Amino acid sequence: MTDYTIIQNSLPALQVVVPLLLAPIAVLVTIPFLSWLIALAGSLFCLYSSISLYFLVSEIGKINYYMGGWLPPYGIEYIIDDASAFMIVLISLMGVFATIYAFQSLKKEINKKSQSRVYGMWLLALGGLLGLVTTGDAFNLFVFLEISSLSSVTLVALGSKNDKRALTAAFNYLLIGAVGATFYVIGVGLLYSVTGTLNIADLTIKLSELTDNNSVKAGISFIIIGLMVKAAIFPLHIWLPSAYTFAPSAVAVLLTATATKAALYVLARILFTLLFNADEFTVIILQWVLLPASIVAIFFGTIRAIFEKDIKKLLAFSSLSQIGYITIGLTLGTASGIMASFIHIANHSMRKAALFMGIVAISIKFNQSIKMNNLNGLYQLMPITSICLTIVILSLLGIPLTIGFISKVYLLKAVFSHGNWPILFIIVLTSFLALGYAWKMIENIWMKQPDNKDLLIKEDPKVYFPLLVLAIFNILFGIYAYPVVNSALNAGIITATSSTFTPTPFLNIKKTPFRL
Repeated sequence: MTDYTIIQNSLPALQVVVPLLLAPIAVLVTIPFLSWLIALAGSLFCLYSSISLYFLVSEIGKINYYMGGWLPPYGIEYIIDDASAFMIVLISLMGVFATIYAFQSLKKEINKKSQSRVYGMWLLALGGLLGLVTTGDAFNLFVFLEISSLSSVTLVALGSKNDKRALTAAFNYLLIGAVGATFYVIGVGLLYSVTGTLNIADLTIKLSELTDNNSVKAGISFIIIGLMVKAAIFPLHIWLPSAYTFAPSAVAVLLTATATKAALYVLARILFTLLFNADEFTVIILQWVLLPASIVAIFFGTIRAIFEKDIKKLLAFSSLSQIGYITIGLTLGTASGIMASFIHIANHSMRKAALFMGIVAISIKFNQSIKMNNLNGLYQLMPITSICLTIVILSLLGIPLTIGFISKVYLLKAVFSHGNWPILFIIVLTSFLALGYAWKMIENIWMKQPDNKDLLIKEDPKVYFPLLVLAIFNILFGIYAYPVVNSALNAGIITATSSTFTPTPFLNIKKTPFRL
């Protein structure tokens, strides 16, 4: 067996291990540029490994990798299937964009002495998130959850150079995250006390015989609450607005593009594996907990965004409403609903990362936080940034020929096939309400005059290049949606069929391998 073959066979572990091993090296290297190169190399390796695994799964099916050759329940298992492959590609891709963007952004916001630490924490967060979506062990999931969370807290706190409120935001993130982690680990402990295993596949089998066990129901409830905190699901979202607003800009890009999306994915897998046999309990969780929370999140986030003047905080509340759309798809309990959620996860990741990139590019040039009036006449000062922002805002509204339109259509289709007319009405209504803040941004950019016409601004390609690529993606996948839709379809089917629900078939389409 050649060295290359060994590396290929070890990719499920290496995509997690490599960034974790590179993290201390990035910290020890005191030259910021070299630390950034290490972070970029780590993120590019993760992208290479995730794409390789994606195509491998598409061809041969699910991959089970056992660390050290130890079989579960004694060893730690990594599982790469259609759903986890979809997520690792998304996380690693957005990680690369965020890392490229970080170099120029962090130079303006972080002390030179602290930049190496930023890139070390950056790699820890990336490795933790990739481990989070691929591990098949409940306790190992907790470990990766904490690695990604604690590194993210540190990254948020480093924004205190520009605004001391970053320290408060980091403390709130830490405190609330600790509560969520405690709930999760209590839940895992309860399930272990009943089943004697931490392997999620083993847990699923053993819990099938314990449908009426109160310890099981309590354990699952604790786990779900803990994951709801990490995913920033209303009303457990209170850490999100301040973390996104006061964190260094590149950190906000990384968090909005990856962190909450990974937590939402884990929540979906837990809902449709550990809950698969407890029909009544499942209905309670989906219809009486998650669905009302999703509806309130959509309205609350949208309304707060309408009246918000600080653009970063506006985007944070907009993210809260978009998370609500994602979880509504999950509450349907069907393959089409879960598929729509996965499409919206990819859509929201690309959109919101691009929006934060654009707003931060403006703040770097103006050297201040951006309020709504700072967008006045932006097209005259920063035309490329203005065009990119406009494309992404239109995608946020779900305008045809954008990926936002694709995800809205599939979500509405899933709700329609489910026969839930009130939810259909809520989605349509809140989509129109989003015009309240989205159109205001477009209006200020294109229909007003800049406050200072004599201000000379030279756009930096190192800043706008990642934004430009993501803006193109928003149009490209809106016109040619097959790669995202097909991947989300396969992910939705594999997730839904983990349960004993009879998922609603989506157009009777079966799993298909993705080929260009």
